[in-house]
Parts: sequence; C-alpha cells; structure tokens
Amino acid sequence: MALTREATVEEAVEAVDRDGYVLIEGLMDPEWVAGAREDLQRVLAETSTGRNSFEGFSTQRVYALFAKTRWFDGPGTHPLVLGVLDHVLGHYQFSAPVGIQIGPGEVAQVLHRDDDVYPLPRTGRDVVVNTMWPLDDFTVQNGATRFVPGSHRWEEGRTATEEETTSAVMPAGSVLIYVGNLIHGGGANTTDRPRLGVILEYAASWLRPQENHTLAVPQEVARELPERLQELLGYNIHPPFLGYVDGRHPRRVLQP
Repeated sequence: MALTREATVEEAVEAVDRDGYVLIEGLMDPEWVAGAREDLQRVLAETSTGRNSFEGFSTQRVYALFAKTRWFDGPGTHPLVLGVLDHVLGHYQFSAPVGIQIGPGEVAQVLHRDDDVYPLPRTGRDVVVNTMWPLDDFTVQNGATRFVPGSHRWEEGRTATEEETTSAVMPAGSVLIYVGNLIHGGGANTTDRPRLGVILEYAASWLRPQENHTLAVPQEVARELPERLQELLGYNIHPPFLGYVDGRHPRRVLQP
C-alpha cells in the first residue's frame, strides 16, 4: 500500500522496517517533475548508453548528478526522506546518485542487493538506503523497478526468483525508499518510449561512497550549495572525527 505526501516519518519508518521499502505518492508536484525531466533531458543528450549488462546496453546513466543539475537538491534533503534516513542509518552521506533512463528494448537487470558492494557480514543492520524518484510514470511494461518485499531480512544465502518480485508501479513525482539489503533490479522496457528516473542512494558515513563526490562535484559548485547538501556530498565527519582534513572539519575546505 502506498502512502501519500501527508505521511509521517513514523509511518514511513514502520513500513521500511517491516517490508524493506515504502512507496510515497505525490511527494513532488507536477511542476517539479516537468522541470527536472526537462533539465535531465539536456544532460542525457550528451550521455552514452551503458558499458555492460548491469548498466544496461540500452540504458543511459547520469553520474556526478549534483555537478550537472540543481533539480535534485530539494529531493535529496527532503525532510520526510531524511527522517527515514535518520532512523535507519543515523549518520549518512550520498553514495551513488544517478539518473537512469531505461530505453526501449532494455532487458531486466539482474536481481541484486545494493549493499553487496561492501564486504560486510549480514548482521541485520542496514548500511545503505536508496530512494528512487520517477520522472515518468513507472509501469510494468516500461521497466519499473522490481523488488522482493521482506527480502531485507532473509537469512544468508537465500536467493530470489522472478516470481517473488513486485514491480514499483508509481506515478511521476512519487518516491520509493528501500534499504540496500532489499533484493531488487531494474525492469525490462517493452515499450517504444524510454523510462526516466533518478536514484539518490545514501550510505552510512563511515563507509566509502560508491562515487567520490568531492571530486565529481567541483568545489566552486559545492561552495554555493546549502550546508546540509554539502554534508551529504562528503563535507562532513562521522563522529567523533572520521573524515577530517588536515585536522579540521572538511567543510572548512570550502571556505575562502
């Protein structure tokens, strides 16, 4: 069952704890969807398709997202999303923000867990949270994300089958929040039109993020961003002092 934009953090957290995900419809208004979509099309015009089957040979991926568009500053720091992250991760940062346009004819992505990139034992503690923001209506036919509800609490070694998956069918402007231990994968696009969405992935701030944002986003861009966004891009510490620069808080690097 989907929640609405009036949902509380407590309601969203309850769903994530229980099912591994929560779908919130209408979190962003149609004007934002139109503006974000138009701006990403500008970037996609100069973006090649994937280099391997995981990226998708008919899929375009916009990396270094916060260096190329400002439309996701708001979603990336949305109070409802950050409230869930505060509960699940505590201290966190961006890991892999990326725009994903699945083209016609793309096949389904292999089912996987996002936190498998970290060589950590499965203790039931989540270290990754993903948020998927559709800029087109997601349907089964155009490649809506597939996931396996409850798989975030499966025992070690259990694998999923396609028959166990559910598709994240949702209108543009929604958000799907799911933990990195949830089994999921992009869907196949059997239509004649591309499907566009953006993933803002977060990881515990004591882990190395998948993308090095302090290099991907130029400092002259980062200096102009809100403080909370700077922190999420890596200009922060994990208590008590992980991530300092020359003995000082990394945000000092951005000061004149």
